[in-house]
Amino acid sequence: MLLANAGVNVRVIERLPTVGGRCSAIREQGYRFDLGPTFFLYPRVLERLYKMLGRDLHQEVPMVRLDPQYRVMFGDSGGDLLCSPDIDTMAAQVAKLNPEDGKNVGRFIAENRIKLERFRPSLESPFLSWRDLISWDLIKLLPLLRPWKSVDGELSRYFQDPRTRLAFSFQAKYLGMSPFNCPSLFTILSYLEYDFGVWHPIGGCNAISEGMARTATEVGATFNMGEAVTEVLFEGRKAVGVRTDRGETYMADAVVINADFAQTMKKLVPDRLRKRWTDKKLAGKRYSCSTFMMYLGIEGRYDNLHHHTIYTSNDYIGNLADIETNHRLSDDPSFYVQNPGVTDDTLAPKGHSTLYVLSPVCNQQTSLDWKSLAPAYRDKLFQSLKKVGIDDLEKRVRYEKIVTPDDWENNYEVYRGATFNLAHNLGQMLHLRPRNRFEDLGNVYLVGGGTHPGSGLPVIYESARITTRLLLQDFGLDAAWLGVPGAKDETAPVTANS
Repeated sequence: MLLANAGVNVRVIERLPTVGGRCSAIREQGYRFDLGPTFFLYPRVLERLYKMLGRDLHQEVPMVRLDPQYRVMFGDSGGDLLCSPDIDTMAAQVAKLNPEDGKNVGRFIAENRIKLERFRPSLESPFLSWRDLISWDLIKLLPLLRPWKSVDGELSRYFQDPRTRLAFSFQAKYLGMSPFNCPSLFTILSYLEYDFGVWHPIGGCNAISEGMARTATEVGATFNMGEAVTEVLFEGRKAVGVRTDRGETYMADAVVINADFAQTMKKLVPDRLRKRWTDKKLAGKRYSCSTFMMYLGIEGRYDNLHHHTIYTSNDYIGNLADIETNHRLSDDPSFYVQNPGVTDDTLAPKGHSTLYVLSPVCNQQTSLDWKSLAPAYRDKLFQSLKKVGIDDLEKRVRYEKIVTPDDWENNYEVYRGATFNLAHNLGQMLHLRPRNRFEDLGNVYLVGGGTHPGSGLPVIYESARITTRLLLQDFGLDAAWLGVPGAKDETAPVTANS
């Protein structure tokens, strides 16, 4: 969208019949589901990008800000939190769990607002070498970022009750990581929800992908759908085009890769051409968890169930250890349910609704046999759903699709089925991630969760701006309209429903 707006001749070659990849739609029997992300956070990034094109995001993709944002249920440890973007209301909710914690909600928000604003230039700038890391501005942030702490460790400065910390840290799962291992920087994820909102685009997050494709076409991009790239073409170490499964060859001055990074390198780029990111080095990196997914079209509705519900295992720490270390399935899994019909009646036939169920599980590092495991795990989740008030479900199901880690790897081309890409530990952030101007190959640029700044829709969209700026500069084209990293912009936080 940005490159075409700059006047570049852009051709998008997409393996699937619809745009969006992990942020695309499943459409079956009148039901519509998001394949992947269902939370739309920090709309400021896309608001700014659309504004650069002279457009309004909220007119292109209508969306609703949720209040309450979600309900968190704490298993047998007791209690729940109905999380509201109104800070006074949220503080009162937290105080029901722990009065002292309730007093610190405002301080957490205020201090993380400063953290984001101070760190934002780093999230908006390319990290092309270690020299970018040791810049004086970043060094000055170390006392604020406290990289030696985990998300949970940082939250202990504000909240005593482990349930409160869990409610402000489960967002580490947006990165596919445990809050006990995820760097403390990422407390900004839960902060973003309160200052900028949790939004539901009408039609789902996939409507954003489809809206961007529509806009990109209007400003000149061409889309080849249902056509898979089988090879990146090189002259020496410089990419000069791609070949597809239709026998077509497309020559290019630059190749931008937004497919899953590790899977693309292994399948489309010869190992001999890569120095820093060889197959052996890729295999030695840390990757996020995977997810077991159920997409259910049901007759009737569950109007007493909130739009988003997060249920945490009775043994939450043990469940995380099973996912990240033990590589086995827990007897009592955590899970998340989206019930979007309470907000959006466009997703199912009249009198019907959809349920989206996600359970974090280990990736395919140890290659679990999901063909044999999936039926029992599916039944376990159906039973577990009763804990959040979903009864009599199986007899109401009219459509069902299950996606396992094996499916993510083999049907959606996600390396090891790690749905959130490379993990975000300190050894795989900033300049240590694959770089937006890819360091191993000439004329190759990266966007998406596998490059800087990382996973999660807002920073994935920001990676597009970083990469576009680099590419335009490299080809001597105007990039000034894309703005200066970290500069103040005129897009204010949106606080009302659109």
